[in-house]
Amino acid sequence: MSCESRAADALRRDFPALQQTVYGKPLVYLDNAATSQKPQAVLDRMVRFYREECANIHRGIHALSERATQAFEDARATVRRFVHAREDCEIVFVRGATEAINLVAHSYGRPHVAPGDEIVVTALEHHANLVPWQIVCEERGATLHVAPISDDGVVDLDAYAALLGPRTRLVALTHVSNVLGTVNPVRRMIDMAHAHGVPVLVDGAQAVPHLPVDVQALDCDFYVFSGHKVYGPTGIGVLYGKAGLLESMPPYQAGGYMIASVTFERSTYAGIPDRFEAGTPHIAGAVGLAAALEYVQAIGLDRIAVAEHDVLDYARTQLQAIPRVRLIGAPREQASAVSFLVGGVHPHDVATVLDREGVAIRTGHHCAQPLLRRLGLTATARASFALYNTRADVDALVAGIHKTLEVLG
Repeated sequence: MSCESRAADALRRDFPALQQTVYGKPLVYLDNAATSQKPQAVLDRMVRFYREECANIHRGIHALSERATQAFEDARATVRRFVHAREDCEIVFVRGATEAINLVAHSYGRPHVAPGDEIVVTALEHHANLVPWQIVCEERGATLHVAPISDDGVVDLDAYAALLGPRTRLVALTHVSNVLGTVNPVRRMIDMAHAHGVPVLVDGAQAVPHLPVDVQALDCDFYVFSGHKVYGPTGIGVLYGKAGLLESMPPYQAGGYMIASVTFERSTYAGIPDRFEAGTPHIAGAVGLAAALEYVQAIGLDRIAVAEHDVLDYARTQLQAIPRVRLIGAPREQASAVSFLVGGVHPHDVATVLDREGVAIRTGHHCAQPLLRRLGLTATARASFALYNTRADVDALVAGIHKTLEVLG
């Protein structure tokens, strides 16, 4: 057993959900790109909030409200440090990466896109970073351009560069593909866009759990991610935006707290980030997310990346050794996820047999139908890894595929 596998075995004990059996088999959880399991530290922190700090924030002057407000704002500071933003006010709490992208589409995209303008995305995008921009283009009479990819699942940078021009108003691109695990050269792609004065939104939902992220070093204009993929709770996510851009944007939703003053005639809006956090936020989710990020930081993202690459490389090698398994994509830089097909067996059937062996994977189009069509596919099986996965988990996956071929092949 490798040092990385021994470390992952130890970390696995921090995750209560991983201690269970499924159909009498130890759970092997390989669906982390969809959502990750939660460490006890996150569960304990959220329970403590509800037991000791539960109150609404910002508006109360009693002790519980002050405690809750402090916990919420401390969580914002934790996120700011985690992604290396310059100021706490550049961190907006939202429900997830999807809402963050929709917020930018509504409050930045619509005001800045006019008929004849262009938005650029890549062929790797999740629907969440594609459909909002389609809607903006449809409403504003703009054109959506798609940077193509190779058969290996790598963005054609020359073609991407050719799409950038005087009518380009925004680039939206994924940091890491949720289907292929492709790690885009985002800093280079941001620099190329900025050379044309074009702001860039980066979808970091699949990157934040696996790679160190420094938004200042990347120089991205917006960066989004979801808490539930980085060992935090569901229903909480983050929009990072450069302060100057956020200050120029109108509110996305209206209601309590996002205002400075209200009369029946008109309202004025609060500063950032408050103007984007209308109503009662997911306070427990924010403190749970902060606990998750602190857990990850205590382990170290560099250490996590090394361990996950060991498991990913081992998985690719072992899967390629099965004669009827075909790996999808072969990006030079890859993180976390590997998609594959088992010859003659539908991916859903593969997942069903694996489930009976205690192995959880994801099948389908992975909310990336245009990407799969580009690859000539309608569905794949996908195994995606986290800090608690080991080579033994890959062995269980491989044994389950052999069982699938015996049963259905």
